[in-house]
Amino acid sequence: MDKAWAASVEAQIRSAQERGEFDNLPGAGKPIPGRGLPYDESWWIRSFLEREQLPTDLLLPTPLLLRRRIERLPDEVRDLPTEQAVRACVADLNAEVMAWLRNPSGPRVAVRPVNADAIVAGWRAEGRVPPPARRPRPARRRRRPRPGGPGSRSAAAGGG
Repeated sequence: MDKAWAASVEAQIRSAQERGEFDNLPGAGKPIPGRGLPYDESWWIRSFLEREQLPTDLLLPTPLLLRRRIERLPDEVRDLPTEQAVRACVADLNAEVMAWLRNPSGPRVAVRPVNADAIVAGWRAEGRVPPPARRPRPARRRRRPRPGGPGSRSAAAGGG
């Protein structure tokens, strides 16, 4: 049974070669990547992440991913234009932390919500606070005298 199966596979390979299906394949004539390196059972995950240019953070369990985001938060908010934007960013992260705390999964790692005031203080300390917007002064209105009222021409002329 195994010999018949192997013969069938060989026949299919031979016919594909004759049709030219193996000609001009990508990587033809190039060394096999990773050859000579120790075996890594997650090689296919690594190659997928490299090929698709995805960050390796995607492989982290949720609590470690949250801790990493908390560590990077000051850099993340550094270029935000307003305090409201900084607080919104912190609130989004805190919502994710709270969701994980309600239903923890993965390794037991201490993860706590971020103090928004501390992040805002750090953001301000870096000089990222935009100057307060100057409000244009409203133009002074000249009061028009009411007809017949004090200061009107008709009152000054004795009409009234």
